[in-house]
Amino acid sequence: MNLSARKPLEGLPVLTLIALLLSIYTSVRAQAQVGVGTKPPKDAQVLFDGSRKMLDEKWTYWEGPRFAATPPIKWTIVPDPVDKGTVLNSNDPTAAGGKYGSADIVTKQAFRDFRLHVEFLISKPGGNSGVYLQNRYEIQVLDGDTTSHGLGAVINETPSPYYAYNGVGKWNAYDIVFRAARFKDGKRVEPAQVTMYFNGKKVHTNQPISQVWGGPNSGIDGGNNGGKGITDTPGGLKLQAEGHDVLYRNLWIKELDLKENKTDF
Repeated sequence: MNLSARKPLEGLPVLTLIALLLSIYTSVRAQAQVGVGTKPPKDAQVLFDGSRKMLDEKWTYWEGPRFAATPPIKWTIVPDPVDKGTVLNSNDPTAAGGKYGSADIVTKQAFRDFRLHVEFLISKPGGNSGVYLQNRYEIQVLDGDTTSHGLGAVINETPSPYYAYNGVGKWNAYDIVFRAARFKDGKRVEPAQVTMYFNGKKVHTNQPISQVWGGPNSGIDGGNNGGKGITDTPGGLKLQAEGHDVLYRNLWIKELDLKENKTDF
């Protein structure tokens, strides 16, 4: 230990010193907190608190090329199967049979850079949904798939970090910092980038995202040049309906302005 580093603390009453150290510990822990149950910081926006009121207030159907649902949103508020409270079930009847893009929901507010927390529970084997950053880039929610199209993958761009999955019938958490693509004179000069923790384990670090996958039914810019024609348009957080009982809770977002080309946290 560098003894000179102790000098500024010398002479402080013991209780004051303990309070100072506790304050530092609490601050560092709060900044680094990830995983199931992580609470939003004071400057974050809660996107879903378990209520129908907030669902209708902050979300709408995404009217993409395959949109077939009719408002109001048919996703249901159901009892949390593990803990107290109510949660959101993505099993919209319009999406039965895996008709992706037919009944997805998206936040009414669009975002650029942000810190995001999402908790999900896959009720049955093979359960399928997806979390779309800026209604473009999918972070997969799919039980049983360990490929680059599988659970926790930045879809088709990274391997699936399946090892971090808690399993069917249990709550899981994605903690994400996302930086939108950057443009100059109308041309993309830096791709979108993401860092993600899956159930408290860091699984993607400063991961660039090259394009939108899945075609025009998947999200913004999916139909532009095979998904490579990314535009400088902000987008909402989108959750995918695939006709499966995939549940969501504790969704919150904090807007950021990331000057540097990195997302690590």
